[in-house]
Amino acid sequence: MTELRKGFGLASILAALLVFAVPVQAEESGEDAAAELVSMLESYESFQSDFIQIVVNENGNRVQESRGSLKAKRPGLFYWETSEPHSQFVVSDGSKVEVYDPDLEQVSVHSLDEKVSTTPALLLSGEVDNLDETYKVSMQSAGDNTHEFTLEPRSEDSLFVSLRLTFSEGELQEMRMEDSLAQLTVLSFEDILLNEEVSDSAFVLEYPDDVDVIRDGA
Repeated sequence: MTELRKGFGLASILAALLVFAVPVQAEESGEDAAAELVSMLESYESFQSDFIQIVVNENGNRVQESRGSLKAKRPGLFYWETSEPHSQFVVSDGSKVEVYDPDLEQVSVHSLDEKVSTTPALLLSGEVDNLDETYKVSMQSAGDNTHEFTLEPRSEDSLFVSLRLTFSEGELQEMRMEDSLAQLTVLSFEDILLNEEVSDSAFVLEYPDDVDVIRDGA
């Protein structure tokens, strides 16, 4: 799963680095918070954005900064491209995930099992009806137009221990994720296009015929 973890930004950053400067005005938890998040995510037929990903280790040292773009479309279509500092592509068709590393001349193919399907970025392209069964959800409201949801996986066999999603006026602006090593990753989204038309052909991974293809249950 090394390539997959790298592709979805499952590294780390200190939570205190990007703490909100605005006070919390309200908080909800449980079914109400989950229902509110489901309502927001279900309104996303498609999501396109550039992103900046910053990774800081448990000692507070920045270890990585990368840039790229992503596309997501229901049901289950997902495309992730990292352009800086290293090129990498991650594509899902709803049943499998393909990860292409041009520098390694390698493609790895993973079945979209329960563990992989709970990868945070895939929340943008998958079904979320059972969100409350998969995560403990709480919500904080920092003003009328900003909502912050914290998700904690109910399963111990998860790729992360907590995830925070920040929405401003209904648009997802940021993901902050803590992994089991107390490391955190921040994804900040820019130039967002919400519910714009996206062709299914945009979710096809293209790579040379001579690359190595490694299949893991797919």
